[in-house]
Parts: sequence; structure tokens; C-alpha cells
Amino acid sequence: MKWIKAALLTGLLSAPLVDAATEVMAADRGNACRRGDRLHIEDLDMSPDPMIEGQRIRSFKVRLRFDGNRECETSVSIREGGETVGVERRFNLRPGVNEIELKPAEAYRFRGREHCFNVLADLEGSRREVDAGRRFCAQQRPAWSMREPGDRPGR
Repeated sequence: MKWIKAALLTGLLSAPLVDAATEVMAADRGNACRRGDRLHIEDLDMSPDPMIEGQRIRSFKVRLRFDGNRECETSVSIREGGETVGVERRFNLRPGVNEIELKPAEAYRFRGREHCFNVLADLEGSRREVDAGRRFCAQQRPAWSMREPGDRPGR
């Protein structure tokens, strides 16, 4: 009988702690980007561009449009197939176009003829591919480049 009282008392006393922890976690995600938020890749570049085979990428530059009416926080990363090539970074998106710079994975180098990338964002704890109107690929010609006709100058 005493163990029932002890269990009941423990449950009653720990309830406020569980509620407080839940509130802290909810507040932490309060400005998180949500699944319904519209994100769109405007552009994806690398630096340096062009670069020679085996040279290390200095950074990836993503122009990400957020069609919301508030700021939201998300994690952004870049993948090629199943490999993370642009290290994840937390970022506070503002409505409109946001410029994000990501560091490359330490050991990542170009090999082969073409490398195509996807940008992923965390929406409510779920990693999702960001919409893009086109593919973003680096091609070897003769040096590696992601430049496209009409691309912005001075990257």
C-alpha cells in the first residue's frame, strides 16, 4: 500500500516538471519553419568558380526565397545523392530572398563529369528537399563550374 502512495505522490510531483519541459521545448520550436511554409531555391553557387579537379570548395552559396510573413528558423544543408556535401547550418529566414553560405564537407572533392545538388531544410523536425525550378549541377568544362547563362557576376 505504501508503494502505491509513493508512486502516486511521485507522479503528482513530477507532472509540473514534465509540463515545464514541454513548454520549454515548444518555445524553442516557436519560430521554427513549418511544413506549409513555401521555400524555393533561387540560385546555388560554389566558390571558387571555376575550379580545377581535386581543388577544395571554399563555400556553397544558396539564395533561398521564403514566402512567409514572419521570420522562421531552420537548418539548411546540401546533398549530392545520399552524401552531405554542404555542412548543415541553422539560419533565421526572413521573408523574401535570403543568402546563405555553407561550408563544404571536409573531404568532399569533385570526381567524374557532373555533380548535381539538392538543398534540404528542416521543417518542423522533418528534413525536406527545397523546391527548385531547375537542377543545380557542376560540370567539368574544362574546369569545374556551376555558372549558367545570365548568372549573377562576381561570385
